[in-house]
Amino acid sequence: MNKITPTCLLLSLVLAGCQSDNTTSHQSPSQNADTITQQKQKLAKQLSENYTDIEQTLKSQISDQKLTISLSTLLAEEPQSPFTQQMQKTDTNIRTVKGVSNFTNELLELRLADTSMVQEWKEGQSPLFAFEPTGDDESWQYIEAYDVYGQLHQLDVYQIPEVPVFVVDNNSAKELKAGLQAMQAEMNKLGQPAALHSYDENTQQAQLKSSTRSLSAAPISTTVIKKIRLSDDEEPWISGKAEVYAIVTGVNPSRDEPTIDLVEMPYLDYDNKDYYPNQVVIHWSRYRWGAADMILMEQDDGTDYKELAKLLVQVAEEVLKMIPDPEVQAYAVIPQITGRIIEAIPDGVLVNDDDFVDVYYTLLQDTSYVDHPAASGNAVVTLEPLTISPTRP
Repeated sequence: MNKITPTCLLLSLVLAGCQSDNTTSHQSPSQNADTITQQKQKLAKQLSENYTDIEQTLKSQISDQKLTISLSTLLAEEPQSPFTQQMQKTDTNIRTVKGVSNFTNELLELRLADTSMVQEWKEGQSPLFAFEPTGDDESWQYIEAYDVYGQLHQLDVYQIPEVPVFVVDNNSAKELKAGLQAMQAEMNKLGQPAALHSYDENTQQAQLKSSTRSLSAAPISTTVIKKIRLSDDEEPWISGKAEVYAIVTGVNPSRDEPTIDLVEMPYLDYDNKDYYPNQVVIHWSRYRWGAADMILMEQDDGTDYKELAKLLVQVAEEVLKMIPDPEVQAYAVIPQITGRIIEAIPDGVLVNDDDFVDVYYTLLQDTSYVDHPAASGNAVVTLEPLTISPTRP
């Protein structure tokens, strides 16, 4: 997954009590990341040793237009392959570690690292088999990869290799969708209902229709992303596309409780490129004072989404409990919630500092923002208010 490198705002601060008591038997997030990396490393080595068994399947499925092959395709085409069987077991383990087993049937895929590699590979050049290292990509010294003889090679982190390289990786789009669904389910279970705003047009329209029905067919006030752009430094070639999402924070309009919504942004694949999603990101009926903050995040390979949801809810609730009368401070309360959430996501929860992209403080209802930079300048967005009337009968 592509790591978007912002000015580092994440503090390695673990708030006392952030982890619930029933998680003490689980591995720590950093151990989860190490476990996932180790399993992918074993798969990469096994693939190097069994490559000839599935070479023709890979060549029939991968092209300039499609650089990946899914686990389900491999299972259908090569059900007896030892590598495919091991890949299926590893996929089950990784989905369990990440807390998304109930929301997707598979995550793992094989990905040819770059389009430039396709022709030489199909003409017979032997590939290497790699996996993404654990930890902060700024600390990576090299990328490990195995050749078809099982020998280990060290590749440059930023320079695309001159030989074909297959990467054992998660399907980042599937992981993001499943991860946000897992977070929403966990928040609902904790009594802090979260709205999940999907980018899928049909899903978004269904959500909007449901909102208008629930408000007795009254118009609903929203804010829409018209344009968004992310900046970035040089990226590791192994990381592939980014998968970005937003956490919208605020205060419930009817009671002194936090409101935390999740926004899927699957279109934000690359840095330094303008995107025009026309996506609803804030439903103002869910926020007091017509104000909310928006944190931009990038998913990480070691994230346990259920634990992340617990962390967000607990930290936000703790902030509000420390404020006797939120109405006195009004929307100045919201940045306090957002700031504590950012501080409370240590390296170990989302593995490295690259997961935090940027933050927008105090976005207001009925307000337009044109080419508006986020706090760190790593994101620039154009937002417009949009009032949606109920569907006419």
